[in-house]
Amino acid sequence: MITKDLNTEFWVISDTHLIADSLHDEGQAFSRMQKTSQGKDLYYQETALSAFMRMAQRKNPAAIIVTGDLTFNGERVSAERFAEIFKPLKKTKVLVLPGNHDIFDGWAREFRGKKQFYAGEISPMFWRSIFDKSYREATDEDDSSLAYSVQLNPQYFLVLADSNIYGREETTEAPHTHGMIGKQQLKWIEKQFRYAQEHNLRPILFMHHNLYAHNPAVNKGYVVDDAIELRRLCARYNVKLAFSGHIHAQNIMGPQGTTPTTEIVTSSFCSNDQGYGVVRVHSRHITYIRRNFDMTRYLTEKEKQDYTLVHFHKYLKNLQLGSISADMIQSELIKYHDDIDLVREMGKLFGWMNYHFFNGHNHLKVSELNKIHSSEAYQTLIKHHPEFRLYLETLYDTSDHTNLQVKIRY
Repeated sequence: MITKDLNTEFWVISDTHLIADSLHDEGQAFSRMQKTSQGKDLYYQETALSAFMRMAQRKNPAAIIVTGDLTFNGERVSAERFAEIFKPLKKTKVLVLPGNHDIFDGWAREFRGKKQFYAGEISPMFWRSIFDKSYREATDEDDSSLAYSVQLNPQYFLVLADSNIYGREETTEAPHTHGMIGKQQLKWIEKQFRYAQEHNLRPILFMHHNLYAHNPAVNKGYVVDDAIELRRLCARYNVKLAFSGHIHAQNIMGPQGTTPTTEIVTSSFCSNDQGYGVVRVHSRHITYIRRNFDMTRYLTEKEKQDYTLVHFHKYLKNLQLGSISADMIQSELIKYHDDIDLVREMGKLFGWMNYHFFNGHNHLKVSELNKIHSSEAYQTLIKHHPEFRLYLETLYDTSDHTNLQVKIRY
């Protein structure tokens, strides 16, 4: 048991995609990788995570839970560096589970000058060894995967599932995007839920892939393949809360059909606005609030001399918007080169719509949404890219629902 306190707090982060500073020289090859990393920050994550650790030292949550993709592309050195960054924590337990980029990822690389080289990959054995502190907290471990369970306090029980698909040895192949729990692990998860039920504990599920489809247009490869079976277990054992990552978007979905589970997807810590979840558990309810990490308070005096670090959210926003907009603008200039201003407006609009969805601030009044849909930039965008129409229509929400906070009652 992590703590005996009935009222306690833990934090959730996801998709940190850390690549250790020792694996690159900020040269041409690494710069090219940054430009094609879909808005992820690859340069400053050691600093950002170190600052986050210092905030935890000051505020002392019971645990920090990381829902996968700790590393950029499964570099063993990056996982070791992640563990080292959080090693100074004494009162806060760090509980990690792997993502689809962490175990036997054939894209693991280090970068020198204009060249990139294969880097050592992470095997399941290395994962358990590197994050031994996490597994030492386990109530039980699954023999068929990297899943384990942890009792948080006298009332709540954490089940950290391994939803990833990976082989048994190092590879040169790309990592699988889709995930699966599998029959053996499903049996183990049911065993954990049953244990919780028998001991009057409330189970909370964590995994990298999603339980629900959080975007009707883009969900293939993100919802775990055997979600139906997992949802049945959640219904049978009244699992009211689940956390996941993978889609890099902040999103909350309430119970679906007969499944009583509310699923909270945490956005990527290495992009957007450094979102993380603050979860407070009480005897009769759980509250969740998404916060933005303001790391300027936790930088060293030397780090405060760096303009980018002091204005990090501005840097992340420009990185994300630039990445999303760039491909759109380049493709449109070929088709619509007579009106550069319109092309820029299309790129800007496409970038902002995605940005708002990814950070969970995607609620608009109907009148504001109608204004966007009637704009020349939007109309031209869906005319040239009809494949985006459904996706773009799903990015904004005009209902009273919020993706930034929720209360779960027991």
